[in-house]
Amino acid sequence: MDVQRLGASFRRYDELLAVIRSAFAYMDGRIDPPSSALQLTAASLEQKALTEIVFLAVDRADIAGCIFCRPEPDCLYVGKLAVLPKRQGTGVGGALLAAAEREARTLGLAALRLETRIELVDNHTRFRAWGFEKSAEKRHAGYDRTTSIEMTKRL
Repeated sequence: MDVQRLGASFRRYDELLAVIRSAFAYMDGRIDPPSSALQLTAASLEQKALTEIVFLAVDRADIAGCIFCRPEPDCLYVGKLAVLPKRQGTGVGGALLAAAEREARTLGLAALRLETRIELVDNHTRFRAWGFEKSAEKRHAGYDRTTSIEMTKRL
């Protein structure tokens, strides 16, 4: 498996969308509000890739996972970390986060930041194992309860 930065010549957005939807499918019916991944299209992913840094985990030309990164003033925000279900637990997610860490250091940023839904306790545990700590609780618009937590990893 190789982790590579998505380049301008990339055109496999339908396949990338399928990876994200497959990875996020287990959340259907578990989280409220529903994941924004459900609103993505190949065209919106292509637009997102123009404004964010994207790393792909590729195995024999097949996309095994991805991570989208957005520089912020004091950190690199990571989102849409997606790994095909059959590849979860094999190091793909860790390799993608390692690429994000290298990018943050290259940009002179001292932390990674992400958000994960409050209901996804297994994700909280996984991110803690990768060195993230809870840094805030958040609510989606229109909700009177915590719907997600922010986690930060200092580099």
